[in-house]
Amino acid sequence: MGDKVDGPAPSPQQARAQASAITSGGPATGAEAAPTSQLRALFDGPRLSPGQRRVAQYLIEHLTEAAFLSITELADRAGVSQPSVTRFASAVGFSGYPALRERLQSIALGALAGGPGEEDRANELQAAVDAEIQNLEHLRRDLADPERVIRVGRELSRSTPLTVLGLRISGSLAEYFGYAARRIHPDVRLVTRGGSVACDALLQSREAGGTWVLAFAMPRHAQETLAALRVAREAGLKVALITDLALGPLAEEADVTFATGTGSRLVFDSYAAPGLLAAALLQAMTDADPERTQARLEQYEQVADQQQFFLRD
Repeated sequence: MGDKVDGPAPSPQQARAQASAITSGGPATGAEAAPTSQLRALFDGPRLSPGQRRVAQYLIEHLTEAAFLSITELADRAGVSQPSVTRFASAVGFSGYPALRERLQSIALGALAGGPGEEDRANELQAAVDAEIQNLEHLRRDLADPERVIRVGRELSRSTPLTVLGLRISGSLAEYFGYAARRIHPDVRLVTRGGSVACDALLQSREAGGTWVLAFAMPRHAQETLAALRVAREAGLKVALITDLALGPLAEEADVTFATGTGSRLVFDSYAAPGLLAAALLQAMTDADPERTQARLEQYEQVADQQQFFLRD
């Protein structure tokens, strides 16, 4: 039996928690025509916003009831707005909610009429890991020819100062890259605030002799990031971009774009492939100037030992 759905609609925070709930379940049976398999086939392809993922998760978990709800009722149950449901229907390939509901009803009625049995609900964490493995497989194929990574790593190594840009949720990747790059590069400038702060930092970097910016732009893509890239280009800086889309306004502002997938099975994205790509660029930077790399790493280790930065394992 499904979970009880009567009562007041969940708050957005509650709905977010429900959508990402970790539930136990046996391995999937692989029956491709099972209702859950059909829904996943519909929902797994497009990139969905966190609100849209809540709608998808609710439909997967409550198909037989949800397929017959009005748009208002579905929005209330999933904890989102009615426009969010409409946008969700469009995102998964339907002309609107009525067309989506018709398809949901067909799947639900097929199951009630004795169609293929429902597969055991897959472990959501394992599904998220599987999606990231696929992203890494795509990245592995992209890196079959490493020349572009080597070339960009060389250019980043030569840029003094080197600016690393990551706004909003992309800041975590920028922080990682900046932390490591400072071990091997003499002047790394990290920019994690947008607006006039980013503008000032980019202009100062160019005035100081910088030639390149490495920017991270993960979904949801921020207007501030696009504005910062335009400032960088206008100032004469070249832009290397790590993002999830090879085309679009952000890529148009970049001199080099590395597009790789992000994990989108959970409410908040995960970044296995972008993180590995960042590490590959760091490796290319170390290889571009091995003598400087060795000298700086040795110097850092001496300071770390003197100041006792780390525990002795």
